[in-house]
Amino acid sequence: MIERSGSRWILRGWNGLLNALMVFFVANIGFLIAAVAVNSVARRWLGTWLPDGWTMSWYTSALEEFQLPSVLWVTVEIVAAVVGLSILIGVPAAYTLARREFRGKRPLMLLFLLPLMVPPMTYGIPLATAMYKVGLAGTWGGVVLANMIPMVPFVILIMTPFIEQIDPNLEAAARVCGAGIGRMFIHVLVPLLAPGILAAALLVLVRTMAMFELTFLVAGPDSQTLVVALYYAVFAAGVRAPQSVDAMAMIYMLVTLVWLAIALRFVNPTQLVSRVKEHSQHA
Repeated sequence: MIERSGSRWILRGWNGLLNALMVFFVANIGFLIAAVAVNSVARRWLGTWLPDGWTMSWYTSALEEFQLPSVLWVTVEIVAAVVGLSILIGVPAAYTLARREFRGKRPLMLLFLLPLMVPPMTYGIPLATAMYKVGLAGTWGGVVLANMIPMVPFVILIMTPFIEQIDPNLEAAARVCGAGIGRMFIHVLVPLLAPGILAAALLVLVRTMAMFELTFLVAGPDSQTLVVALYYAVFAAGVRAPQSVDAMAMIYMLVTLVWLAIALRFVNPTQLVSRVKEHSQHA
């Protein structure tokens, strides 16, 4: 009885410590975001708990000083291209990996997962060097191509569990009725995979907006996304009001959070992990 009560107290103490660390972490993140949000609407904030006054003029200043309308438009173009091309390439590739057994499948799957497992800088610098040699760096197409390298494997990772849960008998029935591979894929699989495709597209959208390293290495003056423009606003030469930089940071954060909230309405990341684990156990 004494040993059981002792182990129970140890477990409670460990759980309490974990909860306290989680609360401390979340509180720190919350205070950091709150400080940036308050400073973005503050007239002046020096050495006091609250600013001397409030204003929204810093957001107008950020729009004009950092040319945010053009930056946002370039971001929309690049993100839309990356999402569309990644879906067009990743969904058929995921279907092949989920339905076909062939020699070299495991090494190929590992090759697809490498851009997700290693830091982007490890392959981003050689990639940028190669793009500068062929003239793709600094262009809109070069930024799209660089972002597709980790995004296509990301689509494959998301779509594979969705494809595996579809009964192969539906595909066989469609072929018996005379449908070719193309018609079967478009008229049978795509409607069934629509939630997964939408979830993959939204998550790729969020990841592309947040992809700093690869975009920074290959972007030019006319192909910068919002996150790269924010970096230059903070570290480039010149004197800038910190309130306008914080206003730009809040715009970037709000845009990203809106898309992330929409994505999480359609997909639960824990379900994807559990499906992958179940598949690996059965294999």
